Amino acid sequence: MLRSFYRCLLRLHPSGFRQRFADEMLSIFDHSVGRPAAVRLLMDAVVSLTRQWTLRPEFWHEGPAAQQAAPDGVPSFCSLDPFRPRTGAVIQGLLLSTVLFFLICFAIRYSGVHVLHVRIPEARFENQQSIRQDSGAAEGSFEKPTTLRSQSAAAIDSSVANLSVPARARHQDQASDTQNRASHSSATPNAQREAVIPVAKSQTKLQKKSVRSPHVSPATPEAQAQLQPDMGTAADQSQAQQLISQEAAGTTVQAASEVGELDGAARDRVIRGAVADLNKYYVDPGVAQKMADALLVHEKNGDDDVATDGAAFADLLTKQMRDISHDRYLMMVYSAVPTPANPPALSQAPSNEEVALYRKEMERTNCSIEKLQILPHNIGYLKFNQFPDASICGTRVAAAMASLNHADAIIFDLRDNPGGYANMVALIATYLFDRPTHLNDFYDRGENSTEQSWTLPPVPGNRLADKPVFVLTSHSTFSAAEGFSYDLKMLKRATLVGETTSGRGHMGMGHRIDDHFTIRVPGVKVVNPISNTNWEGTGVEPDVKVRSAEALKTARKLAEKKLQQN
Repeated sequence: MLRSFYRCLLRLHPSGFRQRFADEMLSIFDHSVGRPAAVRLLMDAVVSLTRQWTLRPEFWHEGPAAQQAAPDGVPSFCSLDPFRPRTGAVIQGLLLSTVLFFLICFAIRYSGVHVLHVRIPEARFENQQSIRQDSGAAEGSFEKPTTLRSQSAAAIDSSVANLSVPARARHQDQASDTQNRASHSSATPNAQREAVIPVAKSQTKLQKKSVRSPHVSPATPEAQAQLQPDMGTAADQSQAQQLISQEAAGTTVQAASEVGELDGAARDRVIRGAVADLNKYYVDPGVAQKMADALLVHEKNGDDDVATDGAAFADLLTKQMRDISHDRYLMMVYSAVPTPANPPALSQAPSNEEVALYRKEMERTNCSIEKLQILPHNIGYLKFNQFPDASICGTRVAAAMASLNHADAIIFDLRDNPGGYANMVALIATYLFDRPTHLNDFYDRGENSTEQSWTLPPVPGNRLADKPVFVLTSHSTFSAAEGFSYDLKMLKRATLVGETTSGRGHMGMGHRIDDHFTIRVPGVKVVNPISNTNWEGTGVEPDVKVRSAEALKTARKLAEKKLQQN
């Protein structure tokens, strides 16, 4: 029957075409093997029929009869008329090729196909404020990656916008910033490095107020440095430049060379201020008191008399405090540039320009998502290099998690992740549980208050809540990345593979003592509700300890073995 249809299609072709090619095409059909091959030839015949009647007018009429072979069997030759396509056909072909080329380029750039290093589609936002969307519950499911972006992303955005996470829980510390902060304690001619933006004693309340506003919680690196000056980011330098320009306009600036030597009264004032701040803010009251006593004993014994230079005195006090606490994030900082008691920027929410800059940076870096792909054996792999603000990157992260929704196991690569925002930790963890789950608490010694961090309500259509999870760690895994790893380990929800993490479980702020001295005190402690402690100083121990470079290979083998068992 298929052969009859094929013959009918050949009869519908122009007479010139049938004369030249009909016998050959019918022979090809007769030699095809299997029904699928015959069906394909039928489809080709349909396409050929359309093409011959629209683009090949030279076949519309019968051509001269083919020259017959000579009777003696000697082959003979004839020349066919040269074929030249019509001008209209050439133009149509060029246009079609151009359109197809640009469509392929667009598909490669913006599709969500997980091939090698293809990024997920970029999210677009309507304004520069928080991505608070209509809070209506999203219907549908994660049947396709695009489904999440259009349906469940709205639910995620609404939950993120209303997620109550303390500003102090941002974990925005960077492992590399520790060395940068240490450099601030030494006086240099460069005022940009010596300037330190202190935080007023009442700044904790300012943080809490600003993060609960309808605008984006302090999202830019500058705003984060204002609220957490112990982060030691490059924002200190830009703030220093701003202060210098303000002072030059009408306020006297004292350069390092103009600051006189520290006398006994000045040293005593700094020590008394440090003692007060330690006893009020440091996370461990017992250790705080020991440090305070040690500072006073050193002063009484005259150990501080040799430090007449501000930077040297700050280094000395830092060493004395760390000798007792062994806390490498506790430090006294000296600034040759006088720091105002109440910097104007501290009481202000980040400007639209600052929010726009942070949003632009997140778009440029794909919200720090470096790699997203499906590995062999249907193992999802997500490598991201920080936990960005969920109010800015919530939609894009939701799209990334949707792309992994059909995976049979997931590997989170945090080997190069220095931390970030606790609201993003809660957002990603939401996909790994089928009910709201208590992750950790944030205890603020200065306010003597505790705030809890929970996952969001379950995402509609999520299929990852019962899938095996593996987290890759290294010595560079820091702060919020450690919190994510530690929480999943305590909840027995993930297998950690790699190296022991850096060990930052406390967060701190800078407290101004006078115009030139600021003490940075870890005053907020992360407390896991299961272990009643955290990873401060010890780091998070992996379940499977291997070198960082071997962590991915090891995790893939573990995931494959786990899937085979299931």
